[in-house]
Amino acid sequence: MRTTTAWQSSGTSTALRRTTIERRDLRADDIAVRIDFCGVCHSDLHALHGLVGKPTDGLVPGHEFTGTVTATGAEVTGFAVGDRVAVGTIVDSCGVCAMCAIGQENFCYTGLVTTYGAGTKGGWSREYVLREKFAYRLPDALDPAAAAPLMCAGITMWEPMRAAGIGPGSRVAVAGLGGLGHLGVKLAVALGAEVTVLSRTPEKAADARALGATDLLVTTDDDQLSAASGRFDLILDTIAARHDLSPLLRLVAFEGTLSVLGLPLETPVRLMELTFGRKNLSSSGTGGTRHTAELLEFCAEKGITADVEVLPSARVEEALTRLEKGDVRYRFVLDMSDLDQTN
Repeated sequence: MRTTTAWQSSGTSTALRRTTIERRDLRADDIAVRIDFCGVCHSDLHALHGLVGKPTDGLVPGHEFTGTVTATGAEVTGFAVGDRVAVGTIVDSCGVCAMCAIGQENFCYTGLVTTYGAGTKGGWSREYVLREKFAYRLPDALDPAAAAPLMCAGITMWEPMRAAGIGPGSRVAVAGLGGLGHLGVKLAVALGAEVTVLSRTPEKAADARALGATDLLVTTDDDQLSAASGRFDLILDTIAARHDLSPLLRLVAFEGTLSVLGLPLETPVRLMELTFGRKNLSSSGTGGTRHTAELLEFCAEKGITADVEVLPSARVEEALTRLEKGDVRYRFVLDMSDLDQTN
């Protein structure tokens, strides 16, 4: 077995301890990656608090990271030592089911393996070992720290937009302007859509426009909501807290879609809201290999990365505490190089 240094949980606390963990020896189609930067996601908080069904004791979170290949298995053909790579939320799948056959391994029926919590330990560590199929070449045009959140937040926004055929002339709304939402705005604008941010906070209007949105709709203003009834082809709902979906569904156009992506634990909705206008209610779980590779190419072409605040990994508890309070614009990324330092 290989060993590496990581930040590991005990119980449901966000006070993580620095420790040594094991990684498997390289299989023939494995690569070893020195993790340079890893994002901090709201789902990491949920996992640490025991809200997503993953064991919390001994958990090493982190599922959106960039780094450098340090070793390759005997049958690896796509990567060489020294290559820059990016890794997301999935590190293996069955490879043969209908979902895997179309590059939607995120919906694998029988063999999905997530980056952490499925007998795996995540990216808040200095090294990761995985099959080369689930690593992606990081384009030279992308900054590795700012690109790390593309591997979860970015692809979570990208797949629903591609499924909905978003392009020039589309009307897209993004509910919530956080780690997911700000990337949703950037990507939808780059696809040619007219983009509106939905927020309870009118003071975010300037930030929304700076990201490329044309408007901000205040969701506590009944007059604004009424005027926007049936306006949007796609609403990307990134809100992680419990909230009623009915007001958002009233903003969806005929045969349009509300895609719930913030994974709130409860999402009350009246089914009749779907009936009037033959509307669609959907969700999505990150992305498969086909769309993830496509996203990275698109972002390199358009110059899109996340707006990040980079912290040394030793400040992970601070990042989690501030994230829980919403005190970040718009994504924390941990610099893992301090794990090389001896205590």
